[in-house]
This record gives sequence, structure tokens and C-alpha cells, in this order.
Amino acid sequence: MAYKALYRTYRPNTFDEVAGQEHIVRTLKNAVIQHKIAHAYLFCGPRGTGKTSIAKIFAKAINCTDKNQIPCMECENCLSITDGTHPDIIEIDAASNNGIDEVRNLIEKVKYAPIKGKYKVYIIDEVHMMSPGAFNALLKTIEEPPAHVIFILATTEPHKILPTIISRCQRYDFTKVPSKEMIKRIHLILDKEQIQCEDEVVRIITQLSDGGMRDALSILDQCIAYAQNDIKVEHINEIYGILTIKEKLDLLSLVIQKDAKQCMKMIQSIVEKGMDIKRLTTDMIDLLKESIIYEYTKDICLLHSLHKEEAEILNKEADLKKRFDMIDIFMDTYDKYRTAGDLSGYFEICLLKMMDDHKNIVSEQAPMINKIVQNVSRETLELSSDISSEEPYQNDIETSIQEPIQEKKYSIEPLKDEFVVQLLVGANKPEKQLDQENFKNILPYTMELDWAKEANLLKNGKIMASSETYCVMIFESQVLVNEINEKDKKNEFSKFSKELLKKQKKIFAVTSEQSKHITDLFRKKMSDGSLPEAIRFQMKEETIEKIKEPTQEEIILDLFGKENIVITED
Repeated sequence: MAYKALYRTYRPNTFDEVAGQEHIVRTLKNAVIQHKIAHAYLFCGPRGTGKTSIAKIFAKAINCTDKNQIPCMECENCLSITDGTHPDIIEIDAASNNGIDEVRNLIEKVKYAPIKGKYKVYIIDEVHMMSPGAFNALLKTIEEPPAHVIFILATTEPHKILPTIISRCQRYDFTKVPSKEMIKRIHLILDKEQIQCEDEVVRIITQLSDGGMRDALSILDQCIAYAQNDIKVEHINEIYGILTIKEKLDLLSLVIQKDAKQCMKMIQSIVEKGMDIKRLTTDMIDLLKESIIYEYTKDICLLHSLHKEEAEILNKEADLKKRFDMIDIFMDTYDKYRTAGDLSGYFEICLLKMMDDHKNIVSEQAPMINKIVQNVSRETLELSSDISSEEPYQNDIETSIQEPIQEKKYSIEPLKDEFVVQLLVGANKPEKQLDQENFKNILPYTMELDWAKEANLLKNGKIMASSETYCVMIFESQVLVNEINEKDKKNEFSKFSKELLKKQKKIFAVTSEQSKHITDLFRKKMSDGSLPEAIRFQMKEETIEKIKEPTQEEIILDLFGKENIVITED
């Protein structure tokens, strides 16, 4: 008998066997029990997340003859649907049957009653591949099919489907399978297959599969073919050209310790093994990001790549600012890979750049800087947008210059309560509601290379007040608040605020504890009529002036001078 791939062998046959998608499974089970079956369904989501598998299970459930357990997996309908021989369950691949003629042939057969089951079920996979003509031909049939017909449309790209088709279906959005569910399923299969496998291998498989259960089982299949009955970390690393988490952390450690010699040797070894440099770069970003998330939250449930101990070690080796700077350099390097002829060379420069943090220069010049500082007026610390004649931050210029020498993390200190009260006076409720609505869309930006740094800093914040030109946000961590205010002072949130909030705004941060004091102070001042004037900002958009090409007459005048040229008419 021919070998059957794991993802086919262990395809779920009942709702209880499905990994993840609990919201969809529960809804469909209730629909079957309550006999509330729709005439058309749209299953959309990433590849390998169970769309066609659940479609088949649903087909079994509505045709099962056992009233106590649905599907029972014992009746004739359940068994024949599992075997793929049931005459009333028709699977169509829209990628190869996407023309209007194929759809008309399907419509012609729809009117015939089921042969064995109660319902005739049409499962159309990759439905977005159908032509506009085919969609239009199918439109009327999907809207008012015979009572015995159910359509299940599956797609990875729902945006390519006509809105008129989507509006006639019950839509179910499939999500990536959670790592815990995937690990549980893989271990179950390994036990049934009697295969030994290290836990680290299973974790790597879940990372490589990116939430797709089918991809995870395909990777496992390949590992079994390579390593037989005992799969170790080195096997999967050799197959897919990746480094272990420990090796990646070792590389980061060499960079932090500025051990250029050993770092270059390790990169040379990586290149010789044919490792994917692009993937390694994104993996490094993920590790640093997770260490930062753990430092902010102390929640191990948010760690997917690192263990708690690994995150703590990385946090001790490099402070928060250093890790953010490293992420910036990695992201910038990844962006340059598009035009690079030698990826390894770019990667080497990337790591060397991280080792050059100019600390020695700062310490050597510190005495000179301190001397100059004595003569600098307080006004030089005002924000670039001239928000106030009084400095809103509770520090002076000596402190801001000396703090890096004292090895403190940030030079900026909390905003003054009086300054935040002025911000609240200038805020308004409609603007806050708009910002709150737009802020709900921040999570996708945390995974985008262009916006990940800003999005991850702000994602756990809560909007306290908003105006046309600024937003006041509340955070739990004082360290995070200081960092956000420091970056805002350099206008580093300008572009991201325009992307997320649809307006270019300054972002001011306060802690939840400080927000309570400010709220009480605001109410007190409002009651006794002593509220200060609102602060006004004028945001400066970046503009590009169009260069005007000189005319031929202007070129001649420039060469010879206007006084030396006489213009005559013919």
C-alpha cells in the first residue's frame, strides 16, 4: 500500500478532533443541533488551518443518521464521506474549474435530489480563482438554491470574491492555529506513530509552520523521513538551514560583548552551512522583541520563541534602549536585502554596527560638554513645536547630559502635572473617540517591519485625552512612559501617528498613578475656576519642493547677463 502523508492520515474526522478554531466549531455544532442550517457558507483564512476539513465534518454532521452523536463515524453516510466516495458530497477545485462553462454544468446538476444523504453539499475550494463571469453565473443559485443543496466556499483571499457573493453567505474567519494546540496535536501523532522527538523540535516546527497545521505535519513528515524514529534538534536545523535558539542567543551575546572575532567566525560558519540569512535576521528581531515584551509584562504566556530563563538572561545582558537600537539596525538591514548582492556581507556590517555605540566618545567628551552646558540657557530644551515657554519635563540640561555617564536608562523624566492639565484643557471628546477607534487597529502594525518598534511601544496604552495635534496616553510602566516621552521629544511618533490615527500627532505618556493625580488636579482647578490656558501645537508636515527647470531664455540671461542682451522683434 502506498504511503499516506501525515496531514492526510490524521485529518480530523469529527469536530472534537479539530485543532483550534473553537469559535467556528462551536457555532457549527449548535447550528446542526438546532437544525438552523444556512444555504451557503464562506470559510476564509490562512492555508492549512482546517477550512476543507471542517467543511467535510460539517457535511457528515448534517447527513449523519445517528441522532445521539453527530457525526457518529459509524453510519453509512459518515463512512463514505470519510472515504471520499459519497455521491452527494461534491468537491470542486476552483483553481482548475473556474470558467463559466464549468459553473453552468454545476448549476444544471444542482436541481437533482440527493442520492444517499439528506443534503447535497458542494465544497468549492480556492473559490477566489473563479472568473467574474463564473461568479455572476453562480450568484442566483447561491442566493436561492434548492432546499436540499448547501454551498461551502473556501478561500485564502476573501478580498478577491465579489461582495455580492459574500453577502449571500455566512462568513467564518479561520485563524492561525495556536502554538499550544499545535504542540498538543503533534505530540498525539508522535505517540501514535511511536516516534521519539525532542520537545525543542516540536517548538521549532510550530514556529516554521506559522499557524498552519497542515504545514506543521508536512515538516514533521520530512523530519521523520530524514531522522527515522528519533528526531533531534540538529536534524531539523540541517534540513531547514536554521540555527537553534541557543545559537541565536550566543550570537546576540557576542554582539553585546563586542567580541568581533568570534562573531565573524560564527557568521562564516553560518554561511558555510547555507543558513537563510533573511530568516535569521527576522528571528533575531523576534527574540529581541520577545525579551522586551517580557520585561514590560513579566508574562511568560506571551513568550513563543524564548523560555523565561532565556528572556531574563538577554534582558540582563543588554538594557532596553540597546535592544531597541539593535532591532532598528536589524530592520534597516532587512530592508536593504532587496538590493543586496551579498546578504552575508550586509549581515556582518549589521552586527558590527551594533558593536559601535560611541560610549567611549561620550565618556571622553563629557567634561567638555558639562563645561559648555553651564552657559546654555534653559530655553534650548524646549520642544521643537514651541509648546510652552516652560519646560514640561522635570529635569534640567545638566541632568540630561550627565545621565548616560551615570548609566541611567533615559534622560527624560515624567511630565509635570501642570503641563498635562494644560493638555487636558485643549483636548476634546470627539477627537478622543476617533483616536480610540483607530487605536483598536494597532496590533497588525506590531508585526510590520516599518512600524513594529512604535506599535509595540504604544500597544498596551490607553488614550486619556486627544486633540487635533496631540494625544495623552496612560501606561503602567514608568520606564515605558519615560521612553515614549523621550521619543516624542524627537518627533519619532510623527509618521506612525499619521498612519494609525490618520493625523500627525504628538504622543505624551503618563503612568496610571500620575493620571489619577492629574484628574483630581483638573477637577479642583475646574471647580475653583483656575484652569490654565490650553496648549497649542502647530505640526509641520514634511514637504518636497518641486524643482523648476529653467527655460532657454533664463539660461541665456544667466550666461551673458541681462544688461548685455538686446531683444528685438522681427
